[in-house]
Amino acid sequence: MDHETIIDDLLDDLKPLRFGAPVTHVYNPLEYARRPYSQYCQRYGAPAKEIVLVGMNPGPWGMAQTGIPFGEITAVKEWMDIEAPVGQPANMHPKRPVLGFGSTRSEVSGKRLWGWAQATFKTPDNFFSRFFVANYCPLQFIESSGRNRTPNQLRKDEKAVLLAACDRALRRTIEDLNPRYVIGVGKFAFERAQAALSDPAITVGRITHPSPANPKANRGWAPLIEKELTLLGIKL
Repeated sequence: MDHETIIDDLLDDLKPLRFGAPVTHVYNPLEYARRPYSQYCQRYGAPAKEIVLVGMNPGPWGMAQTGIPFGEITAVKEWMDIEAPVGQPANMHPKRPVLGFGSTRSEVSGKRLWGWAQATFKTPDNFFSRFFVANYCPLQFIESSGRNRTPNQLRKDEKAVLLAACDRALRRTIEDLNPRYVIGVGKFAFERAQAALSDPAITVGRITHPSPANPKANRGWAPLIEKELTLLGIKL
């Protein structure tokens, strides 16, 4: 099954979901930023992959703007050579505007992840010949203050339906890409990959999240995750 079909089915599963307070706004970049995401999949998502890195959900200045996981704008435009028109969510929070590739904000997590990929593999083709980067959940949740609310902070009833849909999409994505390793970027993505996947031929592991809110990441994220990948048996 191709990835576009997997995404279409996931969008159908997510469309009827509703989220209550303290969430006031929900963005789905796979709807309003589908064109750059489709370019990303068509150019870099051909199976099979050795390693799939799985993030949690969109950040406000990365995937929420470009549609691409950890999609820091400069990395997407200048390294991946992807740029396409981006729409806007129907209900947009004034403190979290979606300006697409016109945004001047930079996402630190994405800058670290894609900066490491560029420094280590030089070209996108080299990196994506072995790796693919996906997000577990495509939705960004925003509170009235403009603060992000992560999927693990949702109410139990809301979370159960959301996780079921995202688990199903992750399983189908992994079946399509047929990797040897599925690596959660951070604890949440790691735990969801563990819960969703049961193939004994796949090693499910974890690396430190590059978020600036993570003190370990601020002390040198690239050398840290290279050690973590090596311990999982991945040679760079």
